Parts: sequence; C-alpha cells; structure tokens
Amino acid sequence: AGGDAVRAGGTAPSSAQQQHECGDADCREPPENPCDCHREPSPETPDINQLPPSILLKIFSNLSLDERCLSASLVCKYWRDLCLDFQFWKQLDLSSRQQVTDELLEKIASRSQNIIEINISDCRSMSDNGVCVLAFKCPGLLRYTAYRCKQLSDTSIIAVASHCPLLQKVHVGNQDKLTDEGLKQLGSKCRELKDIHFGQCYKISDEGMIVIAKGCLKLQRIYMQENKLLRNLSSLDLRHITELDNETVMEIVKRCKNLSSLNLCLNWIINDRCVEVIAKEGQNLKELYLVSCKITDYALIAIGRYSMTIETVDVGWCKEITDQGATLIAQSSKSLRYLGLMRCDKVNEVTVEQLVQQYPHITFSTVLQDCKRTLERAYQMGWTPNMSAASS
Repeated sequence: AGGDAVRAGGTAPSSAQQQHECGDADCREPPENPCDCHREPSPETPDINQLPPSILLKIFSNLSLDERCLSASLVCKYWRDLCLDFQFWKQLDLSSRQQVTDELLEKIASRSQNIIEINISDCRSMSDNGVCVLAFKCPGLLRYTAYRCKQLSDTSIIAVASHCPLLQKVHVGNQDKLTDEGLKQLGSKCRELKDIHFGQCYKISDEGMIVIAKGCLKLQRIYMQENKLLRNLSSLDLRHITELDNETVMEIVKRCKNLSSLNLCLNWIINDRCVEVIAKEGQNLKELYLVSCKITDYALIAIGRYSMTIETVDVGWCKEITDQGATLIAQSSKSLRYLGLMRCDKVNEVTVEQLVQQYPHITFSTVLQDCKRTLERAYQMGWTPNMSAASS
C-alpha cells in the first residue's frame, strides 16, 4: 500500500496522521493479547468505611480509651462520631490522668449520661465540684473508684450517694478528708452497695461503719486497711466470701479485741489452725459460727482448751467432726452453752444423748434433739396429738 501511494506521487502518511484521520476509536493498535479486549476493569481498592457501623463499633471496642480518643477519632469525622458512641462511655478509666479537670468531667457527663463505671484514681487536678456534677448527671452510676484523691472530701461522696442510689461499688481508699458523715450518707441512701474500700481513711470510725452495716444489707466485701478508729468492732459476719483466707481472719481477731460475734459459715478455706488462733486471741468472743468449714475435731478441742468466753459454737455440716470432738469440748469448756452439730454425720446420736445427760447446761443441736425439744415445748403449751386422726 505504501508503494502505491508513492507511485501515485505522494508520501505515505505517518501513523499519527492516520490516527487523526481515522479517529481514535477505529485506529487503535491491536492489543498484543486479543483476550485483553474482553477483560473486566480492575476493582476499586477496599475501603474500611464501607463496613456496617456495627462492625466498626465492634472493632473500636477493642481499643483503649487513649487509642480511641487520641488516634482513631482523629482519622476522619465519621470515625470521630463512631468514637463518641454511647457504648464507649459507659465504663471510663481516667486514672492517673492529670489533664482530668472539673471542666472535663462536666463535658464527659454532659455528653454521656449513661455512665455506669468511672475510675478517677490519682487524678489530682479535679475537685469536689467536678465529682458533684458527674454524680448529678449520671444517676445510673454503679461503680465509683477514686483512690488517693486526697483533695476530695465528704462533699463528693455525699453527692455520689445522693444522686446515684443504684451504687454497688465504692473504692475511695487513702482519702484523708473522708469522715463518718460521708459514710452515713452511703449507708442511708445506697441500699444496693456490695463492695466498699475505705483503707487508710483515718477519720472513719465505728459510727460511720455502723450506719453502713445497718443500711447496706447486700454488702459482700469490706476493705478497711489501717483504720485505727475501728478497734471497737464487736460483730462481724464474713459468711460465704470466696476471697477470704485464714490469715485475714486471724489478723482481724488479733486486732479487734472487742469482737464478740464472728460468723465464718460457708467458708471452706477456714481450717483448724485459724480456729485455734481465734480461740486464743478472741478474748471477748462469745459466738463463733463455723457451719460448713474445713475443720476437724482439733478445732473443737482448741476452743475448749483455749477460750474462756465462747458460749455458742455451731459446726453444722462439718463432715470431719466426730464423737471425740463433741465430747472433749463439752468436757473442757467452762463457758460453752450451745453446740450446733446439725448434719455432722460422724457424730453418733447415742453419744449426743449421753452428752445431753452429762452436761445439761449445754444445748446440743442435732435433727433428733431439735425435734425432741420442739415436741416438748408443744406439750408444755398444751398440745396433744390427735390419736383418732393418727389411727385412721
């Protein structure tokens, strides 16, 4: 074709001229691979923001507060809005952040009024005012922690007690300004309280703790390290506390010389050694409840040998108690007036009958003995069995 054009008296047109004359669509060079003509266009790069918001929220829930606030929320406005979702502001750990001020607490409380847990331990830049605003705007608060906030006083704890009646946990250890007035408000207004920590709050005394004990009937855990004004404690119920250990109980009895009643029921960890120390150190102890504890005859022998004051002992459901333990405590104790042996299956009822006869000043409690006493009281009150109904 090029030769014909030359012979016709002209030069062969350039490829650019051919493309211009023919048009782009018709004059493209054929592809090296004919199959490329039918290839789909390359897909777009995946975008994380195309995920449903619920998935992104789940991803963000694995980030810490700092990671959400100082990193993720700065990526884009969409992520910022996601990081402000209410679910991330229900439980806040602001501990050891000196940038936490009254103004910041107010902003947080204003933005999210469904906070159920907050930790402001070691935050020294805030005051009672910030905590008061937080308590007022977050009435659903359940758990409040403020260790070593020495600038806080009764004002903040009273505000929390007044505005957050559902409170279950209050940990405010090492607050020098906290007094019985704050505890009285907690005891009278927070009936759901289960866990309290007032360690190293040196102005707290028996007066405040009595109100707590009377008002907070659901209380399960009390931590009172170095509270020197609580030496007059007389009654302590520690039944069924899984974290309790023998060393703690022994230390309490050693330090609380006025303790007269101690309930350790349903604590399988309590052993013979612990009971021996209680018998030796509990100089004013009159009642000791040990139902379903890990004790043997040695515990009863120790009580009889070392205690001059214990009058009531209940070791029901202690499976290792035998005739020997029941007999020796009855023989040696000068103060014992009641011994609970309910479902101590290794104690023979014949032995108990003998003890009842030998030690009439002691009440022995077993299923059979309790039934006998109940019938005896009924007869004394004039009850008579209906023989006709029994025979029919």
